[in-house]
Amino acid sequence: MTPEMINDAALDWVIRLRDPGFDGWEAFESWLAADPAHADAYQSIAIADADIAPKIAAIPRPAPKIVPKSLPSRRWFGGAIAASLAVIAGFALLPSRSAPYVIETPAGVPRSFILADGTRLDLNGGTRLLLDRRKPRQAVLTHGEVVFTVVHDDRRPFRVNVGMATLLDVGTVFNVARAGPLTTVAVSEGAVVYNPDREAVRLPAGRSLRAIYGVGAHTVTNTPTAAIGSWRKRRLFYDGAPLSDVAADLSRNLGLTIIADPAIADRPFHGIISLAGEHNAPPTGLGPLLGVRVVPDGDNWRLAAESP
Repeated sequence: MTPEMINDAALDWVIRLRDPGFDGWEAFESWLAADPAHADAYQSIAIADADIAPKIAAIPRPAPKIVPKSLPSRRWFGGAIAASLAVIAGFALLPSRSAPYVIETPAGVPRSFILADGTRLDLNGGTRLLLDRRKPRQAVLTHGEVVFTVVHDDRRPFRVNVGMATLLDVGTVFNVARAGPLTTVAVSEGAVVYNPDREAVRLPAGRSLRAIYGVGAHTVTNTPTAAIGSWRKRRLFYDGAPLSDVAADLSRNLGLTIIADPAIADRPFHGIISLAGEHNAPPTGLGPLLGVRVVPDGDNWRLAAESP
């Protein structure tokens, strides 16, 4: 298939996917998986889609006759699925519906998605993220952990809302986690602005922020960029994080509920945890590394002080 034919087919898929009743997901996924060039062509068209939606919406199908022989500019195309999500080989497929929708992962089961503008979302287990086709450059993290690899656009900065806080992309790869009142942000590339309309704390690469809702204060520390988002490689790095944070991380990654006793919840931990092993496997082997006892507590697990 020639590049022109691939571009024709990609634009046809873009137009078809704008239909709320579209049900050809299996065929679409098969077409994307058949050749990496298919996914590249689709992404090129979908990225520019939001700019001129009304123009393309009026173009009848089939699409091939309306496509130029080359793609001189991504922004020539427009209008089909401004905020729908596209599958690239190996990634999950999401519904193309208007209005808000949710993507959610079970504890211990990470998944990756790519937005129409090319932004990549790596969701850790136990994560719930709200998106909206009408606000394609915004996400709301209700709980869990996400690495955002954002395609930067000065005209439309990407925003992430976490509880009462807002994170503004400044050309960025960053990790955000939320567990109850605790929010942590760590930047591995570019920069993020924390609460741009209030504190306006700029976090460049290698910096992380920890904030607890209701407390008011936040702390900023240095973090090795190699450690940021390392959960994707099944490794967790800590340099003084409290055991309560470690327990929350382990819960997301292992598919278990792990709680730190109040007596040791604030104890700092320095070390690296390898998450090798089976999903939902008992975490008792972590006790010596953490300097605690890992004991069953009903259906959960508890980090407790070592016996005197």
